[in-house]
Formats: sequence, structure tokens, C-alpha cells
Amino acid sequence: MALLSFLENNDLSGKDVYLFCSHGTGGLADSVDIITEAVPDAEISDNIFDCYEEDASSSEEVIREWVQELGYSGAQSEDAVQGNTLNLQIGDIVLTAELADNSSVDALREMLSAGSLEIDMQDYGDMEKVGSLGQDLPVNDEQITTEAGDLILYQGNSLVIYYAPNTWNFTRLGKINGVSAEELQDILGEGDITVTLSLAE
Repeated sequence: MALLSFLENNDLSGKDVYLFCSHGTGGLADSVDIITEAVPDAEISDNIFDCYEEDASSSEEVIREWVQELGYSGAQSEDAVQGNTLNLQIGDIVLTAELADNSSVDALREMLSAGSLEIDMQDYGDMEKVGSLGQDLPVNDEQITTEAGDLILYQGNSLVIYYAPNTWNFTRLGKINGVSAEELQDILGEGDITVTLSLAE
């Protein structure tokens, strides 16, 4: 149902669709027919990867070969992950963060493809800085206990930088690299700050 919801909310007209299935029992069953009906204007490839869960730990090389059969080389895969690093400039300091893999991050990347974004952020609850993104992004909420450096999307339109733990339903955007909780608190300081977001080149 989660996959069908995705298909209902995204226009795949004219797109090439490749099906990948990892399962414990049953395999694809009627999934191919169901998906084909859900996206009648997409091109569903006959080249389908069907992976039984007991083989999952030894399947990496087979999966790589399958991806190459689809016409995606290793170089293209590396290019695909470029843009997965976010720069956060706070005063004269630039921090980097590795971005998560979800539709919220995809929308954030699209925002930043037009240029950097300045966010005015305030302290909240002695655990975070929070500021408005200026527009709504898709949410992918899950129960999360935050750690220092976690970048969180709150209510679809606010960026939160955590410097202390909190547990709630959030959307994970990424995590700041290479700073301790104490170092991050020192960089963020007390009171209001302006953080400039940009995609690393």
C-alpha cells in the first residue's frame, strides 16, 4: 500500500520503471500487474530483480550487476550521490552534513538547486535551534530520539538543528559531520542565529 500511495501521488508518465523486490515469502506474486495498472503511462521493464531475504546478505554483487544491465555504470552511481552533502554556514564557520534518503530531502535539494537559503533560527527547549524554511516539504515522520547534530524537518516547514536529545515523530533530513555535542553547542551559541544552507559542490 505504501508503494501504491507513492505511485498515486507521483506522475511517472513516460518514465522507465524497474521493479526490485526483497521478500521473505511469496515473491512478486501479482505485484507486477497491480503496479502496471497503477502507472499505465509508464514503461515497466521486464528486467525485474527478485531477491529472497535469506540471500540478501550475499546479493550486493548480483544487485550491482543488475543495475549495470539496466545501463547504469559505477560512474553514474557516484554522480547520483553527489549533492548528498549539505553545507551549513553559521557566521564564519561552515559545517557539513550527510543528507538522508527520502522525499523530504529530495524537495530540499530542489529548493537549494536555485541557490543558498538563509534561515533565521531561535533556541527552543534548551535542546534545539528551529527556523522556518519558508515553504512546505513532504513529511516522512517516524519516531526518533535525536542526537546532537541531527537535522530534522518539523511539521513540514521548519528546520531543526538538535544539540541535545528529544523523542518525537519527526522527519530526518540528515546529520552534521564531525562535531561533538559540546562543540556544536559552542558553534550555535545562545540566542538567535542565521544559518545559510547550500549544497556542497
